[in-house]
Amino acid sequence: MQFRKEQQSAYLKAAAICSQSEKCRTDILEKLKSWGLSSDEVIPVIDRLVSEKYLDDERFARAYVKDKFRFNRWGKQKITFMLRAKGISAEVIELALSEIEDSDYSEDLRKLIQDKAKTIKAKDKYDKRNKLMRFALGRGFESAQIYAALKESDI
Repeated sequence: MQFRKEQQSAYLKAAAICSQSEKCRTDILEKLKSWGLSSDEVIPVIDRLVSEKYLDDERFARAYVKDKFRFNRWGKQKITFMLRAKGISAEVIELALSEIEDSDYSEDLRKLIQDKAKTIKAKDKYDKRNKLMRFALGRGFESAQIYAALKESDI
């Protein structure tokens, strides 16, 4: 398919962006629309980016999960929520999350709680546990995992 001049320019810019870092369809769709392309003009550009492997939602989800877990120390619930907000399908999210090892997940949560426990000022042990619980929930970890980590850390 032959692109108009504006579409070709937008395609080249989008391809450059996608080659620098992983992006999902939603991110590029918003960029293309912000550059002045209509909804009808955006679809062929997105399709070409996908066919030429510049865009791949599964590859994006895997990289996103890996980065957010390793560097931001987020739990699976928060990662899932953020990926859904980007329009990634539930199957792709589940596949990407399955790459996190359970032992690594538990160990990271335990370290996160221990690090935070050093900085918390609390009246008593129960207040400290509550604050740590809210902190870990805010990071997106599951309550059952948090209880286990708190019990293991003896906090």
